[in-house]
Amino acid sequence: MRDDTFHVFDTTLRDGAQREGINLRVSDKLAIAQLLDDLGVAFIEGGWPGANPKDTEFFQRASRELTLEHAQLTAFGATRRAGVRAADDPQVAALRDSGAPVVTLVAKSDDRHVERALRTTLDENLAMIADTVSHLREHGQRVFVDCEHFFDGYRHDPQHALDVVRAAAGAGADVVVLCDTNGGMLPGDITRIVTEVREATGARLGIHAQDDTGCAVANTLAAVDAGATHVQCTANGYGERVGNANLFSVVGALELKYGRRVLPEGCLAEMTRVATAIAEIVNLAPDTHQPYVGVSAFAHKAGLHASAIKVDPDLYQHTDPELVGNRMRMLVSDMAGRASIELKAEELGLDLAGDRALSGRVVDRIKGLELTGYSFEAADASLELLIREELGAPVRYFETESWRVITERRPRSGSGPLAHEDDSLTEATVKLRVKGERVIATAEGNGPVNALDRALRESMETVYTALAGLELTDYKVRILEGTSGTNAITRILITLSDGTGEWTTVGVGPNVVDASWIALEQGVTYGLLRQGYPQT
Repeated sequence: MRDDTFHVFDTTLRDGAQREGINLRVSDKLAIAQLLDDLGVAFIEGGWPGANPKDTEFFQRASRELTLEHAQLTAFGATRRAGVRAADDPQVAALRDSGAPVVTLVAKSDDRHVERALRTTLDENLAMIADTVSHLREHGQRVFVDCEHFFDGYRHDPQHALDVVRAAAGAGADVVVLCDTNGGMLPGDITRIVTEVREATGARLGIHAQDDTGCAVANTLAAVDAGATHVQCTANGYGERVGNANLFSVVGALELKYGRRVLPEGCLAEMTRVATAIAEIVNLAPDTHQPYVGVSAFAHKAGLHASAIKVDPDLYQHTDPELVGNRMRMLVSDMAGRASIELKAEELGLDLAGDRALSGRVVDRIKGLELTGYSFEAADASLELLIREELGAPVRYFETESWRVITERRPRSGSGPLAHEDDSLTEATVKLRVKGERVIATAEGNGPVNALDRALRESMETVYTALAGLELTDYKVRILEGTSGTNAITRILITLSDGTGEWTTVGVGPNVVDASWIALEQGVTYGLLRQGYPQT
């Protein structure tokens, strides 16, 4: 049976879904719930059944479609209305009938909100809490109570805030959660107030922290230091305004810094996978610099760092990245030294064999290219091709004789509302030598880069059949600093995929098309290398 002495409570599906730009379908919520269960959180707050059709459907489908191994599903809702018995309140009935074994009730704990928002008396507010908790407990559900605006309320009227905690705990609430709803608290105040509340009430306390001061994770840990044994968080810190306490940062700190086992055995290593998968579901780019789980969380760029890491990775890392399912990465840039290059080559599966002269040549070449605008930090495929050249084993599958792009504008015929606009047609021609044969191919595309991409691959598909399966998945344009106007130097990053993996190449040139061709040429070359084709 799972240890109940400390709770990790996730509210991504309810509080996290309030983030601007997130709009979850029921199928999205079900998929996220399964991922959170994979991570091993104790409770997943699914939403407010009865408040909207989507959340009602979620609880109906969850009972049939979710198989939760670690977590319990939690329904969220409010205490009964003023002047109505809990047994007669339709909203309370929706919570009772949701099928969720646990209910989280939100209750007003700031006297100003009671009087101005609820428009009732402080005594009636306490009765609403006690009656609703008792009613749900009588029907076999476990109850947590979220004390909304608790810290602001405690500073304004500590007596009523404490009375709310006592009313909830006295009626049978397992946990009373102190909420920093406006997110304005700092860790020192959190520690003091949680300590005072725990000593004054004896209740089991939890913490729910918003991140408006950038302190939600620190505030959550401060509450734990003061005796809270229930933490409410959201995946990747999603939430209203600037967000909530980040689930992965809190769990990482509790497990790795506090030495407190809060996830089932083996689940901590799922953090990076789960964080990335949830970001993809909500259609937000993963935060590359997120603690513990970001792709840059264990990335090292400075040469001084690399020299030390080559001796012992722990010298510049606060924990082993593999513990959270992440990995160490070496970044190569104009800051790189020989140690950086040697470690990066090893990461790419290449052996520089301790050859200082060879490493020095690679460093010098990289620094020279970066002076012209190249950046290899995000272009491992280009870097690998460069290192292979310096090793005396350049990768060659074709040679470029020439290429040409023509874009033609044609007036659109007709008299409709778009008759004033023109059609654009782009045609690219490439001339290559492939296995000693001269090959010419022409293709049309939606713009010059697309046309070049098609022509390049079509010219060789009969020789290298795997090219048909390549897909351009990302394309980034950067006008380099210090240049402007139509004469600006352009850097292009292109990401290709063969269905089993992705790789990125970089090109720099006097215009978008020139830079794109360089990146495309390298991208296709690397794709053929991945497929194991013999070189010409």
